[in-house]
Amino acid sequence: MPTPFPHDSVGLVQPQLIRFDQPLQLACGRSLESYELIVETYGELNEDRSNAVLICHALSGNHHIAGYHSEDDRKPGWWDSAVGPGKPIDTNKFFVIGLNNLGGCHGSTGPNSVNPATGKPYGPDFPIVTVKDWVNSQARLADHFGIAQWAAIIGGSLGGMQALQWSIDYPERLRHCLVIAAAPKLSAQNIAFNEVARQAISRDIEFHDGHYYERETVPKTGLMLARMLGHITYLSADGMREKFGRELRSGSISFDFTPQFEVESYLRYQGERFSTAFDANTYLLMTKALDYYDPAAEYGNDLSKAMEQTRCKFMLISFTTDWRFAPDRSREIVDALVDARKPVSYAEIDAPQGHDAFLIPIPRYMEVFGAYMKQVAGDIPAVKEGN
Repeated sequence: MPTPFPHDSVGLVQPQLIRFDQPLQLACGRSLESYELIVETYGELNEDRSNAVLICHALSGNHHIAGYHSEDDRKPGWWDSAVGPGKPIDTNKFFVIGLNNLGGCHGSTGPNSVNPATGKPYGPDFPIVTVKDWVNSQARLADHFGIAQWAAIIGGSLGGMQALQWSIDYPERLRHCLVIAAAPKLSAQNIAFNEVARQAISRDIEFHDGHYYERETVPKTGLMLARMLGHITYLSADGMREKFGRELRSGSISFDFTPQFEVESYLRYQGERFSTAFDANTYLLMTKALDYYDPAAEYGNDLSKAMEQTRCKFMLISFTTDWRFAPDRSREIVDALVDARKPVSYAEIDAPQGHDAFLIPIPRYMEVFGAYMKQVAGDIPAVKEGN
């Protein structure tokens, strides 16, 4: 019987929920006595467990990276263009793990999970988590699968920050680090965008100081506004002009305050969809993790010294019209790695799509990405022996 999925798809996938009963000490000073992480895996782990790749997600991402959850699914995972047989992250060669981060809202323990101490959702009482906390929880995930060293850790945006932190905190546990459309820390402007988004959520009348679960409601308006603001920063001026221009939905101005331009309609649609699919407390947590990220802080604010801890090879990719994490932010990391005498490759992709370009199968991007992943595969002992 023919498969309903494309030939280069990983096909039907099933999430796994993994429980950890060892307490996890967090940077904020609190700890989680136990927690769960939801993951999806693609491909097969080889005999010596040397072909594993970890994919870290961005702010609103999750564990569903590739494939489909049912035959009726019309939309695959969020990075399906990059993960699958013959794709840059080739599941014929790699065993790929994607997870929903601690504090997330798609199955891992987070604000919408039940607090065992109270029998109610954690809500705003869920502890603030940082990128370092995520990396520590991911190290335990690697232990669960018996993976002593990752072939590569890969992430875009906030996911790239996690990959970079892995290289510093667990230098012996990865051979390659791919940091895509990321930065060594947020600029004041980016922190400002995050604060506006948090204010939109927390000032929503239905937020109830984060205890909206008990009232069986959600701060829908706040989430919509936060997502609309986010989308503006993810797109470039060129990309918005190319996609929407000043096109009117009906072809004429109606002289009222309803959405009349295509871009208005698009933003409202994205905000509406997001407001029913994402948890508000999780959004606050994720943006704070972004704000706090600064790996140089523990090394006298010297990023080169932070990079001296690393042992892996690096690939940095940026996009010309990404103004949220502009190419010069990636070059800061590249320069620090060069100063620290670490092996690093860098590609700046000419693309009009802005920050969202890292999610899009732009031919030149996929070509560069795929070429580097072939190097990663070449460093896997089992793959070498099989050639």
